[in-house]
Amino acid sequence: MKVDNKQSLELVVKAADSKRAEGIIALDVHEISTLADYFVITSADSNRQVAAIADAIIEKAKENDVEIRRIEGYRAAEWILIDLGDIVINVFQTDQRKFYNLEKLWSEAKNVEIADWITE
Repeated sequence: MKVDNKQSLELVVKAADSKRAEGIIALDVHEISTLADYFVITSADSNRQVAAIADAIIEKAKENDVEIRRIEGYRAAEWILIDLGDIVINVFQTDQRKFYNLEKLWSEAKNVEIADWITE
């Protein structure tokens, strides 16, 4: 069964949350970018945790037949970008997230309400 973008977004957010990703945000960028419909930005304090979050997202995508177009930065695990086509995920090490500040870059995007998908 093929999942739609919103279902894929939920899978991604829940996978990141399952590995204790910090500050998960999802941005609806479809009106302001041709790159994707959604951007997900999250972070962790260590390279190992950044890689674990990326692994969980990749595994969920594969389990649900969501095409993984590209993965960048996996070896260094300071900023891993996972391109699922309509969803682009950025998993940062905390310092890198602050430095690149993608939230500011995409400040025109609408935040997607994801609170129901995240466990406290």
